[in-house]
Parts: sequence; structure tokens; C-alpha cells
Amino acid sequence: SKMADSGIMSTACGTPGYVAPEVLAQKPYSKAVDCWSIGVITYILLCGYPPFYEENETRLFSKIMKAQYDFDSPFWDDISESAKDFIRNMMQKNPSMRYTTEQAL
Repeated sequence: SKMADSGIMSTACGTPGYVAPEVLAQKPYSKAVDCWSIGVITYILLCGYPPFYEENETRLFSKIMKAQYDFDSPFWDDISESAKDFIRNMMQKNPSMRYTTEQAL
């Protein structure tokens, strides 16, 4: 995709389970979509399964659009609150509230 001088992109691309809500909504987006994807990857690395899973693509997209995911027991019982907070901040539905790469570090 091509990035405008403002840092805003508009071409939809990516694997659905990793894609930020604003991409699915076909809204212009920024580098914040990468932070969302890092949150999804971190979630998977810590528990072994994706935060959003549905056989039906429409329901999958709906869950992503709502940022609807859980830290299910027993898989998340031994995961630190700081790790969960990191994921919550990276997978913040509102891109302007989402952690930036600098904040993530």
C-alpha cells in the first residue's frame, strides 16, 4: 500500500485475524495498525491461540470490529497483569488511544 505524506494509508491488506478494526472498516489508517497486529501476535505467543476465532468470517470480523476477546482461564491464569495490560493497550479499538511503538517499548 502507498502511504500519503500525512502517514495515512488506505489499501486493505493482511490476514483477517491480525488486522485492526479500522482496516476492516475500510477507513484510512496509520501505523497504529501495526501495533494492533503486535498485540494479536503477543496474545498468540503467550497462550497459543488467537484472540479472535470464528469459522464464519462475518462473525470473525464482528469480533475484531468490537475488539471482543477474553483472557480465558486456565490459559491466562499464570500470565502477568502487565502482559495483559500490554495486550489491552496494543489492541485498543480506538487507534488514537492505542499504544504507539514508543509507548510499547
